Amino acid sequence: MNARRPWTVVALLTTMALGTARADEQLDRRLQSVATLIESSSASRQIESSGDAAARERRDSARLLHREAAALAQRGDGPQAARMLDQATREMMTGARLARPEQVAGEKARRDFDARLESTRALLAAQRRIAQEKGAPPQAEQGAARIEQQLAEAERLAAGGRLDDARAVLERAYLSARVSIESMRRGDTLVRSLTFASKREEYDYELDRNETHRMLIQVLLADRRDRGAADAAPLMQGHVERAAALRREAEGQARDGRHDAAVQTLEASTGELLRAIRAGGLYVPG
Repeated sequence: MNARRPWTVVALLTTMALGTARADEQLDRRLQSVATLIESSSASRQIESSGDAAARERRDSARLLHREAAALAQRGDGPQAARMLDQATREMMTGARLARPEQVAGEKARRDFDARLESTRALLAAQRRIAQEKGAPPQAEQGAARIEQQLAEAERLAAGGRLDDARAVLERAYLSARVSIESMRRGDTLVRSLTFASKREEYDYELDRNETHRMLIQVLLADRRDRGAADAAPLMQGHVERAAALRREAEGQARDGRHDAAVQTLEASTGELLRAIRAGGLYVPG
């Protein structure tokens, strides 16, 4: 009996190793399946086409949870990674329910518009206050005046029942105000005093900032296409392509755990996006 014990231990260790390998494979498959759910599933397409802000926020939350799950998996914390993936899946399912067609029509669409309008007016007030505090040039007020005109146009379209067109104009105003504020405050003591729990958290902050600038460029290009004014598009395109290349580099650095370098690369990417925005004829301070 005793002579067989070493073989029993070897068999047990082998079984445990195989079990761990299978668990890792299952976790990898789960990471891939949840990524598909978030980015290219019917639920994702439903959320994207709905235009519902709450649904999109749920999908954004799922993306963050998935990124955290991937990081935990790399560190070998499979159980916690699995819990994060469960949360990400729940967020996507909630987002899909919010994005049902009957949920985005009529009164809800109007409530979403009104909420966005209120947020944009608050941003515009902040933009003007910060411009005054920093002694920004006259172009800052000119930019604020254009945003004010866009808000008035959005309200006029909404009053005429053209809520989809109104939302498009309002989105440009919102993004313009947000980018303007971020640019003016970049380098301020207030921004520099921001503290992050980790470089990973700072990377997520810079990723969100980069995405905001990228969204504004998409709105600007779509607006120019609608008006048949493509003259600035070639000037913007070079900056946009360099920004995209830098962002891909930053994402690769983040996957390797080099979040410090990824933050710097993302800042360079956002700088290219700022140049593209200015080339498109929109004044952005900084």
